[in-house]
Amino acid sequence: MGAYLFIHFKEKTTPDGEQIYFGLSRDGYCWERVNDGKPVLWSVKGEKGVRDSSIIRAKNGKFYILSTDLSLANNFFGKYEGKWAKVGREGSKCLMMWESDDLVHWSEQQELEFGDEDFGCLWAPEAVYDESEDDYLIHWSSSHASNDYGPKSIFYVRTKDFKTFTKPAVLCSKEDGPIIDSSIYEEDGSYYRFLKSEANPSAVILEKGDSLTGKYERVKAFDKEMAKLRRGVYEAPTAYKLPDGKWCLMLDFYGCEKEKMGYVPFIADSLKSGEFIRSDARFHFPYGFKHGTVLEISDEEYDRVKESFPNTESGAIRI
Repeated sequence: MGAYLFIHFKEKTTPDGEQIYFGLSRDGYCWERVNDGKPVLWSVKGEKGVRDSSIIRAKNGKFYILSTDLSLANNFFGKYEGKWAKVGREGSKCLMMWESDDLVHWSEQQELEFGDEDFGCLWAPEAVYDESEDDYLIHWSSSHASNDYGPKSIFYVRTKDFKTFTKPAVLCSKEDGPIIDSSIYEEDGSYYRFLKSEANPSAVILEKGDSLTGKYERVKAFDKEMAKLRRGVYEAPTAYKLPDGKWCLMLDFYGCEKEKMGYVPFIADSLKSGEFIRSDARFHFPYGFKHGTVLEISDEEYDRVKESFPNTESGAIRI
């Protein structure tokens, strides 16, 4: 049958929000908390807070979680003087990573220092398998000294083993505005890249390409559907296939007070069609899931996670 695991954080003013949370679903529609809705993993390095987490199942049988190294609860009004521009330029040059064989027992937190003095903060990492190269492409958004820390672009590195990595390179940029929150999926031999465009338009966009690092073109049908939404209040796209073969796209709605922030679902027959229809009535979330990704898991993995992190008001695991 299969099930789903949602890796995410919560938008809170306290440090416990910026950690690793798990959500589970049997069908991709109705989601449930685990571990009493508390963090499953805590960041103990860097800023001691992580956001924008993603997860991938690699060919070696291991699972990898990648996260932004950022704690606004700890540092926004101190280190960053309450200025988002300061966060973007002076934030962490590292990404955080955990690995596991079973989704329950996780390695010590690892710092991946992909940025140098020319990079701004490294945001929202995700990994995708490149069949043509038999390796993995880790991509994220950042500002850079090459344009005087102006509009953000998407950068990437390659790895075969999540131990050694190539030097960062530009994956894509947008001439008329910054782009962030890249998320890439394969369907029928083509790659589909969701991006949050921060201007022209201020909305999530979808592009199609024949290779991960090649040329992409906008999917116009997707623009038409997104134009129906309020501008500038959705980000962090993540997508997954539902049991019936349709695709669910989750967009993180942040245009409200923190307590009401969370994901909004959209359904399409295929990525190629680009016609994602908002479908709130079919979904249920126990609380506000924030910026994460969804992984398809087996029934056995679902049971293991649920049993290992039960809802008994027990504390979270710290490593």
